[in-house]
Amino acid sequence: MRTLSVSALNEQVKSLMESSFSHVYVEGELSRITCHSSGHIYFTLKDAASSIKAVMFRGNASKLRFELKEGLKVLIDGALSVYTPRGEYQINCFNIQPAGHGALALAFEQLKQKLAAQGYFEASRKKLLPRFPRKIALITSATGAALQDMLRVANNRYRLVAIDVYDVLVQGKDAAFAIANALKISDAKGYDVIVVGRGGGSIEDLWAFNEEVVADAIFYATTPIVSAVGHEIDFVISDFVADLRAPTPSAAMEMILPDTNELLLYLDTLSSQLEQNIQRKTLFAAQQIAHLKNSFVQHSVEKKLLQKQEETKRLRESFAQTFGFKLQNARKDVEHIRVRFPHAIENILSLNANQVSHLQKMLESSHPKFKNKSGFAQISKDAKVIDLELLEAGDIFDAMSDKVKITAEVIAKTAL
Repeated sequence: MRTLSVSALNEQVKSLMESSFSHVYVEGELSRITCHSSGHIYFTLKDAASSIKAVMFRGNASKLRFELKEGLKVLIDGALSVYTPRGEYQINCFNIQPAGHGALALAFEQLKQKLAAQGYFEASRKKLLPRFPRKIALITSATGAALQDMLRVANNRYRLVAIDVYDVLVQGKDAAFAIANALKISDAKGYDVIVVGRGGGSIEDLWAFNEEVVADAIFYATTPIVSAVGHEIDFVISDFVADLRAPTPSAAMEMILPDTNELLLYLDTLSSQLEQNIQRKTLFAAQQIAHLKNSFVQHSVEKKLLQKQEETKRLRESFAQTFGFKLQNARKDVEHIRVRFPHAIENILSLNANQVSHLQKMLESSHPKFKNKSGFAQISKDAKVIDLELLEAGDIFDAMSDKVKITAEVIAKTAL
């Protein structure tokens, strides 16, 4: 029997295996996923009983529409290959599809969940669109029917708006970057509104509007963005991130532009209301003027002067009458006083003379110098005259005659 080296054996196994399994479809569950900096993806494909290593090289990995995640069940289109130095075999993956789920649909849901978690869809960050935009940008294909629909609606509704068109690819592998670049350029030019969109198509045709690079450009724009992609039943990621989602491109123009005919009707209504208000205010003003004229006549200076003159005349007459009456009474009072005054003075003088005489007698009767009785002295305590019986032992008192005053202390008190 011929003896083989390990390398020779591995080479024969490699040749046999790669020729026999040049195209295989394998279904399994993803595990141990490693995304290398080179762009290659390494992982293990397994089922309940076995596992096999797999690799997807950068060229094929760049075409994936969804993110490989641990535990995801997939269908792999590839071929078996042998790594000769270690004698290991693996699946070289050409394409990977989610089992039971379209790759694009899965990629859509994955990106939608990711952006929602980052706050891209929050209503609080949505910008308000101006009611009367002066300048708008349309980011779409210059050759598409969607552009003509939007221009037609704009021409019919509101010709005062200025429109700039940014011609971009709206499908294909370079479309997303073209759209994102146009969004960044137009956002820096001070437009009132930017509309990004295209007409209807399959999910593949609309996929550029599901790319993260477009979502980022919309999210970070400072200008209000309107997403108008496909038909009413079509939903793309840009619809959720944009400040306003329009069901169709033509509907977008109807939503952001005012209708000139409606504005004219509104102006007519305002004009009628203004005319009615002016008439009402004019009538009210005329009534006020008439009232003021009448009030002016009633409160004019001439009339007030005449009233004051009448009041002055009445006051003078009243004053003269009152003064005459009081003067007459005063004359009577003076005459009465003149007659009674001498008699009243004599009575007062006589009364006062009697009082003085009485007081003089009282003074003479109570003053010690008028007391001529031998052994008599007036007793006082604390400058007040008191009876001898009121003094008590130990009291200090004064005894005063008409010639001397003695201060003494009661030594003892005996009743007689």
